[in-house]
Amino acid sequence: MNGRVYLVGSGPGGLGLLTMRAREVIDAADVVLYDQLPGEEILATLPRDAERIDCGKYGGNHTLEQHEIEALMVEKVREGKTVVRLKGGDPFLFGRGGEELEVLREHGIPVEVVPGVTSAIAVPEMVGIPVTHRRYASTVTFITGHEDPTKPESALDWEVLARLKGTLVILMGVKNLPAITAALAAHGKDPATPVAIIERGLRPDQRVTVGTIADIAGKARTAGVRPPAVIVIGGVVELYGGTEE
Repeated sequence: MNGRVYLVGSGPGGLGLLTMRAREVIDAADVVLYDQLPGEEILATLPRDAERIDCGKYGGNHTLEQHEIEALMVEKVREGKTVVRLKGGDPFLFGRGGEELEVLREHGIPVEVVPGVTSAIAVPEMVGIPVTHRRYASTVTFITGHEDPTKPESALDWEVLARLKGTLVILMGVKNLPAITAALAAHGKDPATPVAIIERGLRPDQRVTVGTIADIAGKARTAGVRPPAVIVIGGVVELYGGTEE
């Protein structure tokens, strides 16, 4: 078996934040398994002679289920292929890269992880919102807004999260935003706490919606906010100097 797998983070979108190592392994790939999160600019530069396999999720429909993606990687490597599993952001931050790493190791497959710039930090900062700031936040907590639906109970302790004084950054949280803000408010989070939602960060159609714990769900509904989006909760949102787009 001469093949190997690269679990590659493509960053938050656009070629400017794609790392040099990511570019190297993508260009050398025989097979690229990708979803829609890397964005059209990056997907347009995939090598033309590589087999390109769309693994994305569109409107709740999976092109391939997770177990099918993992089986496909194993199959292609056993054919002697160099495989790139291309993900948005960083492969290990809510990207299921850790699960894929486990499967590949179980099959004795050589694998290299190529870190990517995470959208959880890059997208807010590119609109002028630092996730930490000496005056506003000495901690930042990353939260998934979409847990594994097969888990018997949530791993998120909303009572603890509501008490935190730092920044909360939520990925994949648009669909569950009303429940998220309701849970924080119910456990004592100040309803006036600022919230920003950055849709399609670093892309030409990027849009920002700003509100508070009390009203952001309604504003998002009125504005027709859709994923992918990064949600930032905390005082650092006050540093956003732009307009709602």
